[in-house]
Amino acid sequence: MNMGPKIGPVLTVILLLLIALYSAFYTVDQSEQAILVQLGHPADGTIGPGLHIKIPFIQKVVFFERRLLDYDAPPTEILSADKKNLEIYNYAKWKIADPLVFYTTVRDMSGALLRLGDIIDSEIRMELGRHVMSDIISAPRTDIVDPVKKRSDEWAQNFGVRIVDVRIKRINLPQENQQAVYERMGTERERQAQKYRSEGQEEALKIKAAADRERTVILAEAYRKAQVIRGQGDAEAARIYAAAFQQDPAFFDLVRTLEASRKALDGKTTLVISPDYEFLRFMKKSGAELGPD
Repeated sequence: MNMGPKIGPVLTVILLLLIALYSAFYTVDQSEQAILVQLGHPADGTIGPGLHIKIPFIQKVVFFERRLLDYDAPPTEILSADKKNLEIYNYAKWKIADPLVFYTTVRDMSGALLRLGDIIDSEIRMELGRHVMSDIISAPRTDIVDPVKKRSDEWAQNFGVRIVDVRIKRINLPQENQQAVYERMGTERERQAQKYRSEGQEEALKIKAAADRERTVILAEAYRKAQVIRGQGDAEAARIYAAAFQQDPAFFDLVRTLEASRKALDGKTTLVISPDYEFLRFMKKSGAELGPD
């Protein structure tokens, strides 16, 4: 009996059965969660990690992340309560809490990020619009972002998403306003610098005036002391001269005559004196020999 023509269909059926059996099993990783989609409609229940079975060719497995996901928003321009334009950079941490709702509402990650962007952006605009620029920049940002996170999470739950955290990374002024702000800052710094220079010059003048006054007082006191000392010296000299004169008036008279002569004469002076000149009188008394002239 010839079995050749019947072996081909049998092998084909066996091959299809093996493929169906292989495709019936699937594995969900620890970092994932999944749902089954049957004929375009999601089946009930979320599938956790492990080995699972599905109906081949009828059911399809759609995988979702269980881990925290990042949402890094593009810069958003907002208007503060005092009508100041600010450029806000924010980010969020979120996760897929209900894969069934997630799939039926946003379908995939791209749709989820679009919805998250709309929700968080609108909440940040509304919250920052209640604060003035100084409070937004200087106040603790948790006081601002906590209400944003709470309200955004309430909205996101409608899409099977939980928002774990919302944070503001950076706050900038719009590019067209930065130059004006820098100019105002420069003007303010220049005003402060001019104020400090003026105060420094005023203080320098005060110090110089005090130093000049102290110098004048010191010089006057030194001059007074010098005059006192000079007067005391002159008085002491007069006393010594008087004492010496009393001891030997003739010798004192000679000394005074010699001092006067020394001061009056120099090497080029010719002096014509009378024999009665006082010095000659002393010389004669001393027995000195004088020339004929």
